[in-house]
Amino acid sequence: MRRESGKRQGEEGVGIKEWGGGVFGGEGECFGRGNGDHSKSGGNGSKGNNSDGKKSNNNANQKPQHIIQDWREFRATLFAREQAESVDSSSHGHDGSHTESKPLGMKWAHPISVPEAGSVLVATEKLDGVRTFERTVVLLLRSGTRHPQEGPFGVVINRPLHKKIKHMKPNNLELATTFADCSLHFGGPLEASMFLLKTGEKPKIPGFEEVIPGLCFGAKNSLDEAMGLVKKGVLKPHDFQFFVGYAGWQLDQLREEIDSKYWHVAACSTNLLFGSSLDSSEGLWEEILQLMGGQYSELSRKPKQDL
Repeated sequence: MRRESGKRQGEEGVGIKEWGGGVFGGEGECFGRGNGDHSKSGGNGSKGNNSDGKKSNNNANQKPQHIIQDWREFRATLFAREQAESVDSSSHGHDGSHTESKPLGMKWAHPISVPEAGSVLVATEKLDGVRTFERTVVLLLRSGTRHPQEGPFGVVINRPLHKKIKHMKPNNLELATTFADCSLHFGGPLEASMFLLKTGEKPKIPGFEEVIPGLCFGAKNSLDEAMGLVKKGVLKPHDFQFFVGYAGWQLDQLREEIDSKYWHVAACSTNLLFGSSLDSSEGLWEEILQLMGGQYSELSRKPKQDL
């Protein structure tokens, strides 16, 4: 039983304190200008992008277009409808009335059976006491393949370090200036750093890999492009979220951990992945579980297990 998820080659859990000042400067810098990125972001991004940069003349700002752009929202609508129909069939009244399904809210989350890029791994009570991963939410950036070097990986998105890039005194002065007030998050125990960028309904941005519609990721090899987008006014610094470290697995290892009930797998709305709940270590964890409903909502109210 692997209690320290995301580990490779016998690595021990990496505490926040151990990242020190070398993250953004000096030897071993993660957001410097060296090589060794785990991510090979770039080019055309992911295959699932249906955006062609063109807008309908009549319906550019209407909801139906957004549903087409984000198939996940369409799936969530179907899931919510099925849940409502299930409740309706089990509590069908004598008057023959039916419960009308509610429209999908701005924030949503629901369980899925198989992890996919853009899905989240929500820690269960089995990870209580495992310092690195207890009550975490891991956003999967890639779902992985069976190739040893292409396993699933992602970042923990609800572990704020309560530090900004300017506090790390990076050697890259342009980075320090452009993203000075961007917050840092602990992304996982493996040594490489990444960032998320929220693109909203903008067309696909070259040089970054799209995770889900409206959200891309990059690593140090795409920092120049990121800074260029800010300078041109295409994006703003607050559209970026920086992570120190990441979490990674072999494909079978992650499946084993999911089957062993260490993780719940869920799909959720983009605004949950890039919202105010990220500033609280457990706030996002609780919110996603509550939105998933049922047994998941019950888990969100359980106290931590002392292991």
